[in-house]
Amino acid sequence: MKIIHGQDFSEGAMQEYRTVVYNNLVKGMRVLIDARQKLRIPWGDEASEKDAHYVFAFDGSTKLDERVFALYLEPIRRLWRDSGIREAFDRRREFQLGDSLPYFISQLDRISEWSYMPSKQDILHARKATKGISEHNILIKGIPFLFIDVGGQRSQRQKWYQCFVGITSILFLAASSEFDQVLMEDRKTNRLQESCDIFETIINNKSFSNVSVILFLNKMDLLEQKIKHVSIADYFEEFQGNPWDIDDVKAFELHMFDSRRRERNKPLFHHFTTAVDTENIKHVFQDVKDTILHDNLRSLMLQ
Repeated sequence: MKIIHGQDFSEGAMQEYRTVVYNNLVKGMRVLIDARQKLRIPWGDEASEKDAHYVFAFDGSTKLDERVFALYLEPIRRLWRDSGIREAFDRRREFQLGDSLPYFISQLDRISEWSYMPSKQDILHARKATKGISEHNILIKGIPFLFIDVGGQRSQRQKWYQCFVGITSILFLAASSEFDQVLMEDRKTNRLQESCDIFETIINNKSFSNVSVILFLNKMDLLEQKIKHVSIADYFEEFQGNPWDIDDVKAFELHMFDSRRRERNKPLFHHFTTAVDTENIKHVFQDVKDTILHDNLRSLMLQ
């Protein structure tokens, strides 16, 4: 949101994002190393074993600055070239791996520079779990908006309702590409199904009867790539369309959420988004701003 509305990040925030990028790379590779072993995938090159031991021994409590990250740079580069790691990556739906690793691997030459500071695209790809509640004041076309970001993990949900007092809209984000993945918390619940269940509790909550709920089916770029290789019909037997057709898959996922609404007189505002595409998000949030302002004006007229 800050990026698409021209707000700069402080030097401290940029340094924090740099650390997040380093962490995404090192910890992402550790996940692949662990997965390769558990999936019993052989190394392409036995020499990779030494690099794997070195990277896997990384202490998660260590602060990853440019000096420490430099120690892991070449081992990560070599490991990514190993066929065993690449096969594990191709089977990533079988374990928990963030989406950002391939992007950051492709940017290693730039990220490895001592003067490196994250670009806007780096920040958009950086992944750090939202813990607790954070507030962001953003001026959009001269109108102040307060965004309250809440963590989606199960352990964070009990905190949600304390910040729902006085809100005008709920922006509900669901990862459209996660139809074949399971939750980290229990390793069995389908992620897209879980998102639908949460959406159902929110959209039908009487406390939000005068609140506009806007659904974002996000990660469209990843969904388009995934359906070339993975059939959504293997995970949702009620799917009736062409599993290789993006429009059929989008329509099915939208119906999954829309069918959970009990109040059919109100429209469901929805958008298909790619969060790392700033132009896409700019257009979407222009529509979102208009929706929020329109609903607020209508509420004032009814008072």
